[in-house]
Amino acid sequence: MSREFSFTLSATDGAARTGTISTPRGEIRTPAFMPVGTAATVKAMMPESVRATGADILLGNTYHLMLRPTAERIDRLGGLHKFMNWERPILTDSGGFQVMSLAGLRKLTEEGVTFKSHIDGSKHMLSPERSMEIQRLLGSDIVMCFDECPALPADRDRIAESMHLSMRWAKRSREAFGDRPGHALFGIQQGGLEEDLRAESAQALQEIGFEGYAVGGLAVGEGQEAMFGCLDFAPGQLPVDKPRYLMGVGKPDDIVGAVKRGIDMMDCVLPSRSGRTGQAFTRHGVVNIKNARHQNDPRPLDENCTCPACRNYSRAYLHHVFRSNEMISGMLLTWHNLHYFQQIMQEMRDAIAAGTFAQWEAEFHAMRAQGDIDPL
Repeated sequence: MSREFSFTLSATDGAARTGTISTPRGEIRTPAFMPVGTAATVKAMMPESVRATGADILLGNTYHLMLRPTAERIDRLGGLHKFMNWERPILTDSGGFQVMSLAGLRKLTEEGVTFKSHIDGSKHMLSPERSMEIQRLLGSDIVMCFDECPALPADRDRIAESMHLSMRWAKRSREAFGDRPGHALFGIQQGGLEEDLRAESAQALQEIGFEGYAVGGLAVGEGQEAMFGCLDFAPGQLPVDKPRYLMGVGKPDDIVGAVKRGIDMMDCVLPSRSGRTGQAFTRHGVVNIKNARHQNDPRPLDENCTCPACRNYSRAYLHHVFRSNEMISGMLLTWHNLHYFQQIMQEMRDAIAAGTFAQWEAEFHAMRAQGDIDPL
């Protein structure tokens, strides 16, 4: 297998794209959904179970891993892949989003961000250089630039100031990343919902040069309509021949809408978090297994699903174990949700390759509109 990182675009259908990201640790089929392994584990799942759902790549979290168990310890133990028993590709975020979420516990300067750990109050510094060092110690295959991500809504001056800082940090990230064959550094486009600021950011990133590009600063409170409005132009401002990654998205209809608009990669904690709180995503919508209506229901969550939860267990059983606070509840519902998200990705890849994405999308929305949906 090639020791280089590369992206091959194999088909398009409208703005939707399908292709393959090649890395020394394996291929990633796009569009791709990345399950989130925040603390070196996808909660309630064994690594081989995550792979069995169809996942080609996982996401790890720089902020959480730098605090516990520390990147230095993971490096001494052989790197993140060995540490968490996942030999396929791993993308790590830069830690910027988590640090920016600390509000009163952080101080932002041109150099970087000083913050207090949410675990024990200890003081830490994250800069572009330190973020690159941590991600190198972890051994991640795809590394994200260190950036600032302001919450929306925000005024235009604040968004512009933040974007320009992120572009300066992107240049420093590129310099600190160095020459690492087989590993990739992704730049992160910022600019809020402003088309001209997004275009300026995209141009600045392309002048620096990256192996892939992310659309950052969305899914931070702006709502789906505004997010889709931004995605109507933002992906098209990025290079055609590089992967495009939308960070932190999302629900199934968010994912479908993003792929429709030219996005290749996404991640979200939703499948696992929802599984642990009794919510199952199905072709017909969301099933809240905690609801009393399921306590005598012998049907599976979804008759057409082939995951272990649907093959082997009834809604009545899933309701019972959730209400009893049994660990198997979160395990089975998380497996189902991850399986469903990966099924969506495979169906979209097939539809794009066949030139039938619009038809598939219409059927996807029609199925959900007519189905078995519980109140959230």
